[in-house]
Amino acid sequence: MNTSSAPYATEAPTRAEVDALPGVTVLEFGTDWCGFCRAAQPHIRQALAGHPGVRHLKVEDGSGRPLGRAFGVKLWPTLVFLQDGQQQDKLVRPGDSAAITQALQKLTGTL
Repeated sequence: MNTSSAPYATEAPTRAEVDALPGVTVLEFGTDWCGFCRAAQPHIRQALAGHPGVRHLKVEDGSGRPLGRAFGVKLWPTLVFLQDGQQQDKLVRPGDSAAITQALQKLTGTL
């Protein structure tokens, strides 16, 4: 479910919906116009390519957006790694795919 080339969804799921997600999910917070977000997309795509079963949700963030605040998002992009709806890890402005891959490997047990 690799959606890293898709735009950020303007309609975010609720926190309750996120908490109920089964399996491994990567929540990506950012905006389509953010330069840091655009620069991170190849790294995110590369890391997710080795984990096809991981759900990837891109959520537009900004002032007044409660989901990003619930996860303490302050800078974009922020990746929140969830296992069965529970936060396990968080990366802010990843500069390469290695840290993303490592966080995914911890969650999927593929270290």
